[in-house]
Amino acid sequence: MREIVLINITGEDRPGLTAAITGVLAQGGVNILDIGQAVIHDTLSFGILVEMPDNQTSPSVLKDVLFTAYKLDQQVRFTPVAEADYQHWVSAQGKPRYIVTLLTRKVTAEQLHRVSSITERYGLNIDHIDRLSGRMPLDMPEQQGKGCIEFSVRGEPEDAAALRMEFLGVAQELNVDIAFQRDSLFRRNRRLAVFDMDSTLIQAEVIDELAKAAGVGEQVAAITERAMHGELDFRASFKERLALLEGLPESVLEEVGASLRLTEGAETLFAELKRLGYKTAILSGGFSYFARQLQHKLGIDYVYANELQIVDGKLTGVAVEPIVDAQRKADLLQQLAEKEGLRLEQTIAVGDGANDLPMLGQAGLGVAFRAKPLVKQSAKQAISTLGLDGILYLLGFRDREGQD
Repeated sequence: MREIVLINITGEDRPGLTAAITGVLAQGGVNILDIGQAVIHDTLSFGILVEMPDNQTSPSVLKDVLFTAYKLDQQVRFTPVAEADYQHWVSAQGKPRYIVTLLTRKVTAEQLHRVSSITERYGLNIDHIDRLSGRMPLDMPEQQGKGCIEFSVRGEPEDAAALRMEFLGVAQELNVDIAFQRDSLFRRNRRLAVFDMDSTLIQAEVIDELAKAAGVGEQVAAITERAMHGELDFRASFKERLALLEGLPESVLEEVGASLRLTEGAETLFAELKRLGYKTAILSGGFSYFARQLQHKLGIDYVYANELQIVDGKLTGVAVEPIVDAQRKADLLQQLAEKEGLRLEQTIAVGDGANDLPMLGQAGLGVAFRAKPLVKQSAKQAISTLGLDGILYLLGFRDREGQD
């Protein structure tokens, strides 16, 4: 009869411990069935599931492990595992896996409790918990903090839609973001990221800024707000707003462009995506004049946005076809994926308005960024707490893996 033992070792982390313990096991001809190690604040938690060669050598091997650990100032616990329990554990390895990602300015026990309680209630078992964000100083102002905890869970929720709604409700209550996505090969192999521009890459709706200069700011802003909430057709509202800009001097474009500010985390995100080999694109219902400025600043590969018609140095208020509306954004995402030889599962789309929903739904990872309520509820994932670089956490990116 096989003898299976779980060996747990805890204590102060030190170099050479793994080599010493596995060296003892190697001398005893032990087979390793599973192994895992974690270090938190220089404290080690090390587990090895082993199959002993025979009952006669088992006591001697375990005694040597205990003696070696004692010399290294470690505590050891041995737990026998029944063969039936081991076989049951093996049979569970084919179950689906998901990733739950908590994004917050400051990680609290309440946040972890609420997330883990929901996963348990829906029959999901937590296998691993990792901190993806960097170490945070105690005196870090909360608004500047950046925390991310990733849970790897196993199982299949009976009602994934209800699970997502619970996560969304808790996220709103605690002012955090909670992402839930299937752990698949594509999650780690995405290669194209496309972005809306206004209120996503930049902290403004450009058409509203132009309207202020034209003296029709309140009228245009009201139409923009309703369109972004999905209350108006984007194409019709776009033409209506643009018509109000007729006669605006071309020189105003430069003034407005100089005043635009990048969204938090944009430069970090694009630097890392470029380093990782991603292709990037702006797919915007805004204007190409400003999109090209961002392209130069962030090193973006493709730009698709609306052209402003200018005659005698003034805006005509007429839209130049084709207008980049919701359907065109989705079509462009498909075309760019085909051009780059990618599947849609390998794409990321990020936007904040109702006209972004088709492309968000089509992408492998669709992220509603600081979005309107309708968009937040409809998108696969949402980020409102952190900056754009929070998207990297959804890819499993760790802060320590970033550029110096």
